[in-house]
Amino acid sequence: MSGGMVIIGAGECGGRAALTLRELGYDGPVTLIGDEPHLPYERPPLSKDAMVADAPAVKAIASEADLVEKTITHLRSVTVESVDSVAKRVKLAGGGELAYDKLLLATGAAPRKLPMPGLGKRCVYLRTFSDVLAIRQHLKPQSSIAVIGGGFIGLELAASARRLGVDVIVIEAQPRILMRGVPAEIAAVVHAAHEAHGAKILCGAGIAAINDDGRKVRLTLADGRMIDADLAVIGIGAVPRTDLAEAAGLRIDNGIAVDAMLRTSDPAIFAAGDCCSFPLAVYGGRRVRLEAWRSALEQGTLAAKNMLGHEEPVSAVPWFWSDQYELTMQIAGLADEGSGTVRRDLGENAFILLHLAGDGRLVAASGVGPDNAVARDIRLSEMLIAKGARPDPAALASPDVKLKKLLSG
Repeated sequence: MSGGMVIIGAGECGGRAALTLRELGYDGPVTLIGDEPHLPYERPPLSKDAMVADAPAVKAIASEADLVEKTITHLRSVTVESVDSVAKRVKLAGGGELAYDKLLLATGAAPRKLPMPGLGKRCVYLRTFSDVLAIRQHLKPQSSIAVIGGGFIGLELAASARRLGVDVIVIEAQPRILMRGVPAEIAAVVHAAHEAHGAKILCGAGIAAINDDGRKVRLTLADGRMIDADLAVIGIGAVPRTDLAEAAGLRIDNGIAVDAMLRTSDPAIFAAGDCCSFPLAVYGGRRVRLEAWRSALEQGTLAAKNMLGHEEPVSAVPWFWSDQYELTMQIAGLADEGSGTVRRDLGENAFILLHLAGDGRLVAASGVGPDNAVARDIRLSEMLIAKGARPDPAALASPDVKLKKLLSG
């Protein structure tokens, strides 16, 4: 009997893949295995809406009725122990095995752990809805949290905590916040917004020691300063979950290495989302790994197509966004591919930095502004990047020149 399609990881990516298999007419068995008790859900709201809602809830991408109607078997709170790529079987923790014809690894990423002694129950990470519920218990007016790490997740959580009246201090070891992938000019705007809303940000601040006594957390900084908080939330990045792939003998390269069709080194096993690295044609085949909602969504869909033999390569331009207070950041492309930058002012305290390669190609666009002020121009920039366009820098800089005109030019 056919083992059908088995998907390990029931998040955005895995859930989308399961739904897409049915949408494309696949009628064999589809099994979605998740180690959480919830329906497949979106992660971006965890640091934002779910953190401030009166009654936090997962933002499910499919209901129980949807899964039943589409005859998708969803195994909840189940951990996969190993993958036998020779026998094409998945072994479940606690007993039981599943055969597969094609397997998708959508295992995502795990929070990077802070390698220090002294961490206790008041030192936490944010990755799952269960983490949200644990953190929410401490987010009360006049309570205090220390956010370790000035990246997207830490800053979004800091903004949410300030909305709830919590005292917030962000501790970043690097010289500025958002060092990875965000230009300094945009990071400065975000930094100023946090301080205007009452959050304190310390950059260039290393942590020498942590003491969590179960009632408070005391952070001792490298310069001797001490910070006491009711809770420390650690947000120092994420690492791809590759254990199953490594044990199965699959190639690893900054995540599970896949080709442009999201196939691993085993042709019957695919990988998608935060856990995998892949070649991106728009950047000359550069291998990248993306931790982004839209990438997880698109790759889940693409993996399903290619598991069914469509042979469709990854072609999407990377796109990221973050909401903090009244500001929205959007970034299309990879800014580190650029060697020069053009600023395009959009009014309303909004602007975009357009990153150009040495040959004049537009390779990235980074924008910040209130609400959706930069959304349209970022979207058009994304299309220019995909096209390999070499627009006139003076035209890019002029708000009187519509990017749509450059796209059709």
